[in-house]
Amino acid sequence: MVEKYLTGSEEETFNLGVQLARKLGPGTAVSLEGDLGAGKTALVKGIAKGLGVRDTITSPTFTIVNSYEGDVTLHHFDVYRIDDPEELYEIGWEEYFNPNDVCVVEWGDRVSQMLPPGALRIRILRDETQPDKRTILVERQDQE
Repeated sequence: MVEKYLTGSEEETFNLGVQLARKLGPGTAVSLEGDLGAGKTALVKGIAKGLGVRDTITSPTFTIVNSYEGDVTLHHFDVYRIDDPEELYEIGWEEYFNPNDVCVVEWGDRVSQMLPPGALRIRILRDETQPDKRTILVERQDQE
């Protein structure tokens, strides 16, 4: 089943992230997908707020992962610059995906084979005719 949301600004995308965080219990993995500038980091900032994170959220483009403490620990990955998925094993990729934490992976479609079964897939699509409009599709992946 796919849930569809429409947002008209970065603030609305952020607020949707806050709402979506209520559905993310410990142990949840999220594949976040969309073009450059689609609003992935804005959505993660909202998810973080919804999970009780008080720190400033920044995209981990060069560090690969940032971890934040809140009501639950949030691990925020950005795998855009990963050339070989093996690089993720070098940083302890598998250890982040545990039953106590939430993991959000920007560009998750690039490493979909490495995500745990049942990961939540969130796709952000831009409206080419209205630059601030986004269609956000949320889909739970099949358990294996």
